[in-house]
Amino acid sequence: MNLDILRPEVQQFISDNLKSDITKLIFKGSPFNGISVQELANQIVAKQKAATKLSTWFTTKNIYYPEKVSIEQTSSEITAKYKSEIIEGASITDITGGFGVDCFYFCKHFKKVVHCEINKELSAIVKHNYQQLKKVNIVTFSGDGLQYLKNNENNFDCIYIDPSRRNDLKGKVFLLKDCLPNVPENIDFLFSKTNQILLKNSPILDITSAINELNFVKEIHVIAIQNEVKEVLFLLEKNYEKEIQIKTINSLKNGTQKFNFNLNESVHSNYSKPLTYLYEPNAAVLKSGGFHQVSKQLDVFKLHQHSHLYTSENAIDFPGRTFKIEKVISYDKKKISKLLTEKKANITTRNFPKTVALIRKETKIKDGGTTFLFFSTDLDNKLICLFCSKIEI
Repeated sequence: MNLDILRPEVQQFISDNLKSDITKLIFKGSPFNGISVQELANQIVAKQKAATKLSTWFTTKNIYYPEKVSIEQTSSEITAKYKSEIIEGASITDITGGFGVDCFYFCKHFKKVVHCEINKELSAIVKHNYQQLKKVNIVTFSGDGLQYLKNNENNFDCIYIDPSRRNDLKGKVFLLKDCLPNVPENIDFLFSKTNQILLKNSPILDITSAINELNFVKEIHVIAIQNEVKEVLFLLEKNYEKEIQIKTINSLKNGTQKFNFNLNESVHSNYSKPLTYLYEPNAAVLKSGGFHQVSKQLDVFKLHQHSHLYTSENAIDFPGRTFKIEKVISYDKKKISKLLTEKKANITTRNFPKTVALIRKETKIKDGGTTFLFFSTDLDNKLICLFCSKIEI
């Protein structure tokens, strides 16, 4: 941690160059003694990334930024705030602290927060930033989080873990047992220190395989921002053996979409030919796999078992996008092209043998416009195209 970066004139330089061409800045070299141009460039790039993702840090003076990868990998303020509101207690330990965004929000609900970070420089940066953010109920520990728990006689109301999905031997991994730390291997020890574990997973990890690797899963939260899944959270409670509840949330600029269901409830979808309205589930619902629950709870019909598109006669408030169906035809690339008044449309495929790129190549339809074309399969296993217009409920 180069403290010269915190000098007022250096901080002003960083702020003044947030929209500058980084390549040109690097070519000019550093205008400050004791600070390399690479260090300046990293502060500028990392602060740029924080502008929308971490607005609290961005607007606070004298924040020191780590390597940009730490900013890329950290939780956003939206997801951190959400996490802090689904757990409770007086004390919590984050054994994989990172840039410390989660702990910043945990400390709003817990009296004592411990931030453990194995990277000594990053731990020092986080400690400095907490001072700038005026957070006094967070203790920082530089070292291995599991070892901190083993050396600590106290228990905690919750342990938070965000395992690294990079393994030095295996590269990018897809199972919890291959992540660091290995949560399944240490689950018994972790539950000797707490009754509640909150585990953050990447969207690429399979929900079912993660459940099979863990014990006492109580809730699974699938968090999307602007229809992009950012995190999948597993809330574990010691000795919990009841139904696992799935909670999905899609945070949008104009509000949030939520859909919840019990994982193992026995439900079946209702099916229909396309009616007046068409619904496309948001990314969080799609990741959750609750396709039959959507049909049952919301009283809408699926177009086909594998299509994951829904329809109804009357419009409803749906966790996803809603469209008015203007026309339905059998798939015929020449007819589709003729029916379009302007040769452009927004194209989506669901349970369809051709890709969007191939459809565009065959029909010469460009991207854009106000028409939405959905290519899918109907109840009779026939390929269809739905001409739709988007509506807001």
